[in-house]
Order: sequence, then C-alpha cells, then structure tokens
Amino acid sequence: MPSPKYRSRSMLRKKVRTSGGKLVTHYRRKKANKPVCASCGALLQGCWSESVSHLKSKTQRRPERPYGGYLCSKCLRSFYKISVRGSE
Repeated sequence: MPSPKYRSRSMLRKKVRTSGGKLVTHYRRKKANKPVCASCGALLQGCWSESVSHLKSKTQRRPERPYGGYLCSKCLRSFYKISVRGSE
C-alpha cells in the first residue's frame, strides 16, 4: 500500500517498467490550470500558473494594478468605464 501522501487523487499515477522487469508506480503532481479572467474567461497575461508561482515573490506572480490577477485589462477598462459613468 502506498504511503498516505500518495493515496490522494491529486497525484498522477504512471506505471513504469524498471530495468529489472518489475512494474512500479511513479507519482507526480497534476499540472495546474492557467489563470483566467473572472469576467470573460480569457487567459491572464503576466500571471504564472500555481506550480511555478510558489518559486516567485508576490510582486512577480501577478500584475500590480487593481484586480491584477483577477480581471484581464480589457474587462478592467470596461469595468472602470461603467463605474465612472454610473456615478455621474
């Protein structure tokens, strides 16, 4: 039986034939999805996937603007327009 950390379904399993002829299971983490815009679903530019982001500092993980890493620049522009026009 595998150790508890490998029993999770968040780990990918791959059967590998060793040079000795045995069949063993290799485990590795699943690839993280790329971040997408919460409004339109487009891929966010300047954001890293979770698997790489833990290696970087917080300022390098996402854009340094309001809603950076949450909305794309196109949706953010339209959001600003709506909020300014609504306040008049």
